[in-house]
Amino acid sequence: MAGRKDPHGTNHDIREDVRAQIREFLGTRRSKVTPEQAGLPVYGGERRRVTGLRREEVALLAGISSEYYTRLERGNATGVSESVIEGIAHALQLDEAERIHLIDLLRGAGTTRPPRRRPAQQHVRPAVQRVLDSMSGTPAFVINGRGDILATNHLGRALFSPVYADPARPPNNARFVFLSPQATEFFRDWDQVANDTVAMLRAEAGRDLYDRRLTDLIGELSTRSEEFRHRWAAHNVRMHTTGVKLLHHPVVGDLDLPFETFPVGGDPSQVLLTYTAEPASPSQDALNLLASWAATNDDIERSTPADDSEPADSNEKTPD
Repeated sequence: MAGRKDPHGTNHDIREDVRAQIREFLGTRRSKVTPEQAGLPVYGGERRRVTGLRREEVALLAGISSEYYTRLERGNATGVSESVIEGIAHALQLDEAERIHLIDLLRGAGTTRPPRRRPAQQHVRPAVQRVLDSMSGTPAFVINGRGDILATNHLGRALFSPVYADPARPPNNARFVFLSPQATEFFRDWDQVANDTVAMLRAEAGRDLYDRRLTDLIGELSTRSEEFRHRWAAHNVRMHTTGVKLLHHPVVGDLDLPFETFPVGGDPSQVLLTYTAEPASPSQDALNLLASWAATNDDIERSTPADDSEPADSNEKTPD
């Protein structure tokens, strides 16, 4: 996914990978739309070799030539106009997350930005940490696009204590979901969580093609988890900003917790994630019990903003 494998430090590898991602993404979206769904006639005796739309049918629906669409699906995406993108999005019935992801990939295919040797360090501002700490009755976190938990408050640390059991810092939600044996018990809707986690990582990969940590994480999960590999190959993307998380905490049992996410000002890669419970519900009782347990349990320590930097190589220069 990243061009750092190129010994000459060029963009060849990264751009070839982006072209492959464009091809696979458009191919998987095309396979999901039938001619009937697209409003195209299908004749009884017609034999089709594809389950979804053909390239020429996408081109027809998008209002472009078949040759042009074929070149674009093969990754030759330089100079694609907004009207063409909107035509393809309409033809393939892309939702908002898929449309944004396609734009990200098309932009990446023509980028001239040099590969980043080391990712920028991420910090949570002290003022943001104070906001987290002030939300004493609400589990709250700051999370980046890779799923790293960069900061939390005391109740959040208690709620996600199984995630924090991994000594690696910062804790990573995707790594927990796919590599921890506790994940399927902690997330009662594990299959949905797994799908959402991969879809969010796929979207993040399109937004920042040069994030080495994200590349390394995807490589690790692909190597160690068949469940991850299967989902990653589907090229699904989605925005996951609100919903209900079904958890089973080892101390207080089941919790059904609505969640909301909010962007953190000044850092577009960070979001504030909060969990609440319906008033007077069993989940609220469990959350209150968890707060009492956390207040008296010596193993639950107040979290501080995490530094996900890595030791600098003395022979490596920081890129401009």
